[in-house]
Amino acid sequence: MRAWLACLLMPAAVLAQSGIVFRDAAKSAGLEFMLENHATPRKHLVETMPGGVAVFDYDGDGLTDVFFTNGAAIPSLEKESPKYWNRLFRNLGGMKFRGVTERAGLAGAGYSMGAAAADFDNDEHVDLFVAGVGRNFLYRNRGDGTFEEVTRKAGIRDEVWSIGAAWVDYDNDGLLDLFVANYLRWSLDFDRFCGDAASGVRVYCHPRLFDGLSNTLYRNLGNGRFRDVSKESGIAAHTGKAMSVAVADYDLDGYADLFVTNDKIPNFLFHNRGDGTFEEVALWAGGALLDSGNPISSMGADFRDYDNDGLPDILLCALSGETFPLFRNRGKGSFLDATYSGGLGPLSRDYSGWSIGLVDLNNDGWKDVFASASHVNDIVERFEATRYKMHNAVFANRGGGTFVDVSKGAGTDFLTPRAHRGCGFADFNNDGRIDVVVSSLGDAAELWENLSAPENNWLRLKLTGTKSNRDGIGAVVRIGSQHNHMSTSVGYNSSSHAGVHFGLGKAERAEVIEIRWPSGARQILCDVSARQVVAVREP
Repeated sequence: MRAWLACLLMPAAVLAQSGIVFRDAAKSAGLEFMLENHATPRKHLVETMPGGVAVFDYDGDGLTDVFFTNGAAIPSLEKESPKYWNRLFRNLGGMKFRGVTERAGLAGAGYSMGAAAADFDNDEHVDLFVAGVGRNFLYRNRGDGTFEEVTRKAGIRDEVWSIGAAWVDYDNDGLLDLFVANYLRWSLDFDRFCGDAASGVRVYCHPRLFDGLSNTLYRNLGNGRFRDVSKESGIAAHTGKAMSVAVADYDLDGYADLFVTNDKIPNFLFHNRGDGTFEEVALWAGGALLDSGNPISSMGADFRDYDNDGLPDILLCALSGETFPLFRNRGKGSFLDATYSGGLGPLSRDYSGWSIGLVDLNNDGWKDVFASASHVNDIVERFEATRYKMHNAVFANRGGGTFVDVSKGAGTDFLTPRAHRGCGFADFNNDGRIDVVVSSLGDAAELWENLSAPENNWLRLKLTGTKSNRDGIGAVVRIGSQHNHMSTSVGYNSSSHAGVHFGLGKAERAEVIEIRWPSGARQILCDVSARQVVAVREP
């Protein structure tokens, strides 16, 4: 109680010390994209759910590129014109981008939702999975600037509404497996009127009116092939309404675990037993519900150490009035609801969040929070004391794991309200500060160039596995008291493949960098100078 009261009473001069400042560089950068959801009077639920973003270096030039998923026409659920294409923008350097969708072969098909980037075939070219409404696609990066669609050949199916995915080497065999998050059992035939029929006010139907789905786990067999192991792994035994999946080894046993947010039902925490199977432990471990015991509209999530104690914590966002829950990992396999003790309870209560990330935005050595914000219901103002379109939110980590809202000081254009959805995190101009790209329904994408605290130092590690998967996904990195890990699963429907970033504050070097690879190998780097991208190959 005292911690969050202290946050509320902090003077403005103290708040300004975070130094987190952005400017929207999308237009000048040529990153011109509008998310087309084809909103209809019938309020089909799919219309409010798209917007995944993937950021990754598709051409290996050292610059992070941007991929946007896009909707489709309704009722056909087809990309009937170029305005519905998914879009790939190549980073030209100097915060400039150029559209390369057609040449890359990534325009896509169907009503797309989310994206997940990783090198699944270990050829050191980053591949792409796109989730959608009844149609999923796996694209193999040929390494020449183009992609080959290999979904059927790889053994990936596309029968249900998939909303996002995560790449994870759950069995530590050096091959990245694919976890697909599935949402609801929905079809165009569902045409129930939700809202106030007497006055003709129609809204998007509540998820409780739909049956849920189990998630899907594909094991990578090598040679470009996958096998559905959902049943034998224990994943299929649990029916949910997944909105996102985040990955971390929360109990430090060397095996990656999976946190799945569920819409208005308890969340899942799939504990990896290390024998190819998972047990669902969220209720026992403390991540299924808030302390109130009520399920919430769980949206995007991140799974990282926010308080520098060496244990990955869980952060997610939800709708206004529900707060952005924060579950602190207290070791021995359990979590504590730290939403209010960390200050996020009162700070986030008025926000509705979609995507979220724990990222050190001012390079002071503490991970901050960025959340894309908007409500689900486009006419919510008629029924509730909240807003549909909102500005994004930034919560600065004060050190020790408490937060303060610094959104109002984050830039003159940062408070522009939009129907924000997915977001991706990367240092697009290689200046050492993490930038953010955000999609918005029916509106222009945003590219938030980070202008924060240039005097603070930083390091970014680009990992290449030899015994582990090539991306090093699952590797845990420690610098001093800071811990981070390689994962591309961040936020709602989105993927950030940009290495492992550390803010160093005023330190001019990292005396020791310790890496624990998924293979079990441990690597030590000594006396590494700050302000550089360090390419590290597994020994």
